[in-house]
Amino acid sequence: MEEEANVEEIKKQNKQLLDEFEQELIDKKLSAKTIYKHVNNIDFYINTFLLYDEFVEAKKGTLFIGEFLGYWFIKKAMWSSVKQINENATSLKKFYTFLYKRGDIRKETLDSLKERIKLEKPQWHVEMRRYDFPFI
Repeated sequence: MEEEANVEEIKKQNKQLLDEFEQELIDKKLSAKTIYKHVNNIDFYINTFLLYDEFVEAKKGTLFIGEFLGYWFIKKAMWSSVKQINENATSLKKFYTFLYKRGDIRKETLDSLKERIKLEKPQWHVEMRRYDFPFI
């Protein structure tokens, strides 16, 4: 019962974050298609992946980027591809930059996230190709 209440509270917080993130993207004059893509990518990350097993708040989600893009997304998202990994990485950088500007995460946390994406993305691509073509 307590876990359900905790998940509902996190989902409520996530809705607020997604609304504010979407407004920031609108304010930056991004196209409706681009805004839709980023918001949907982040919604999937914070409301599906981060709540899948452990019920992690969005602001603590930087710790799980590698697990998400290097394994979970590849295995669980039917639409996963190298292109989608790249798009999700971009969305995650934008979202966590937004959280940094809000004061929800520290600069070191944001920098670490960006560095991890830069360093690990080639391996995520390898894992995606290996998943798509296991016998090559």
